[in-house]
Amino acid sequence: MIGVMAEKLEGEACSSFDLRNFGSWMTSEQRRIFLLCRRLLQDADEADSATQDVFLKAYRALAKRAESEELDNPGKWLTRIAVNTCLDKLRSKSWKLWQRRPAPQDEELILQMAAGTAPDAECLLFAKQIQQRLEAAQGKLSERQRAVFALRHYEAMPLEDIAEVLKLDVGTVKAHLFRALSKMREELKDLYLSLDG
Repeated sequence: MIGVMAEKLEGEACSSFDLRNFGSWMTSEQRRIFLLCRRLLQDADEADSATQDVFLKAYRALAKRAESEELDNPGKWLTRIAVNTCLDKLRSKSWKLWQRRPAPQDEELILQMAAGTAPDAECLLFAKQIQQRLEAAQGKLSERQRAVFALRHYEAMPLEDIAEVLKLDVGTVKAHLFRALSKMREELKDLYLSLDG
């Protein structure tokens, strides 16, 4: 869908191209370049801005071009400028995204609509029920098993430190921990099954 002026320019190989023809060439190519930019940028306003940039760059390049230089395919040349301009905008947009902030009234509306970070009543009830189940399961452990389990899972102590605190061998601590975990899994297996299903 190359414009009429571009076809004329291609036919003449641009050797006699004169910037006085640029306006009509731009008019004939503008829609095609805009649609290309729109597809690449996925935003009409950004595409409009990019289209203007493309033609400004093309004009400047043609103004600098020596009369002896020929432009083999002006449509392809303009397309390359458009693609590069859009890629530059996309790169620029990706790193500037974090800098954008909505207008104050929009920001207020967004904050009002955002879900709160506090757990709702149902989550709190469920957490309390799980806590009660955990405490009941721990109550069924022997004192040593309960101590090893608590130090390992609530205090995040290494096995060697637990052995030192309880004055036990590391092997004995591992055995108590294994038995404690087995009993806890058995007591709470219905919770695991409900989470898996």
